[in-house]
Amino acid sequence: MTLLLTGGAFAATFEGVRFDDSVKLANSELKLNGMGIRAVFIIRGYVAGLYLPDRATTMEGALAMPGPKRIQLRMLRDAKSADFTKALVAGIKKNASPTELEALHDRIAQLEGAIESFGTTAKGDTINLDFEPERGLTLSVNGVRKGSAIAGADFFGAVLGIFVGGKPIDPRLKKGLLGL
Repeated sequence: MTLLLTGGAFAATFEGVRFDDSVKLANSELKLNGMGIRAVFIIRGYVAGLYLPDRATTMEGALAMPGPKRIQLRMLRDAKSADFTKALVAGIKKNASPTELEALHDRIAQLEGAIESFGTTAKGDTINLDFEPERGLTLSVNGVRKGSAIAGADFFGAVLGIFVGGKPIDPRLKKGLLGL
């Protein structure tokens, strides 16, 4: 991880991808908590950054913070929406109990629809998974919102669990996002 000084503001670079040290979401300033890479063997899929109001080293700590939160994915290769959907839904299922999955069922379908709407993502695309407590989770690709907001802090917790939960999609990614 490299820190660069640009125009008076810090930025972090990971795997050649620059992340802002802070972002504004819903009139709140979020700080870059950590960065990591999602890779399977030698295939690098994306780098991710987790933005929170304050520093957190656990999923529980991140979820306990009031206010908005962002998971930002920067694509390192092209990916079909079907592959993305499969990975995210599998990650939710890995970390949620059967009772939780039942409560999340309709919202998981809503997430699948939002992901399907962006089709194939290309190398260099930025995907934001933004959570605003009063609104829910929204997805955007390169700044263009996809689908409608998906309500519930429990749903955002299920999505965050994909990346930093007890059974994360990639343990190295979890460590990076939590700054461990």
